[in-house]
Amino acid sequence: MDDLVAHFRFYEELNDFLPPQKRKNPFPYTFKGVPSVKDAIEAIGVPHTEVDLILVNGRSVAFDYCLCQGDRVSVYPVFESLDITPVIRLRAAPLRRTAFICDTQLGRLARLLRMMGFDTLNRNDYDDPEIVRISLKDKRIILTRDIGILKQKVVTHGYWIRSTSPDEQLEEVLRRCDLFGQIRPFRRCLVCNGIVERVDKETILHRLEPRTKRYYDEFYRCPDCGRIYWKGSHYQRMLAKMEKYLGGVREDH
Repeated sequence: MDDLVAHFRFYEELNDFLPPQKRKNPFPYTFKGVPSVKDAIEAIGVPHTEVDLILVNGRSVAFDYCLCQGDRVSVYPVFESLDITPVIRLRAAPLRRTAFICDTQLGRLARLLRMMGFDTLNRNDYDDPEIVRISLKDKRIILTRDIGILKQKVVTHGYWIRSTSPDEQLEEVLRRCDLFGQIRPFRRCLVCNGIVERVDKETILHRLEPRTKRYYDEFYRCPDCGRIYWKGSHYQRMLAKMEKYLGGVREDH
């Protein structure tokens, strides 16, 4: 069977997945048989969870469209502000409740998201199948540095983290998912993700260091792991870190 050729063009941040010579320019894709456009896109290196619109010869198509000789394929990422309702949206509908599961490389990002009040799971013993299973069961967005996990057919909501800096990763997620209006700082335990609760000082007095007993009266405790929080110097440092994101948002405590 002779080789067939289609031409692909990827737009905006989808170019992050491509080698430099293919970015922001049409390029030929050689194939045999009748592969789906989804299979071709992922063979090129772009996870399907990042794609929101595909045009073939100017017409919107679904992932199961079969490539033909000479097709010209334009692939677009998630649209935040452009109304494309007349065409075929490829990504699953947004989740009503924003919740995440991070892969094992993103432990520091998970803590930062919890600091912002977002329900975020992360454990260093999660493997890819477990992450996918939990994502589907609990309707959680997968955050990962591993492109491969997002190419699994069953995955519906996921995002490949570009940066290696935790602070930059946090900003990526907040912007990508448009979460600035949902920030509720200091409501979750940084260690286990539980929702912290106000606790009477007298009930935890035996667990406090002498200086903490003397200078602080307001305390919070995670009912899941028992960790205790108060507004000490660590609190001020965290507050300074999130200042640029808060805007008019008030802390819960």
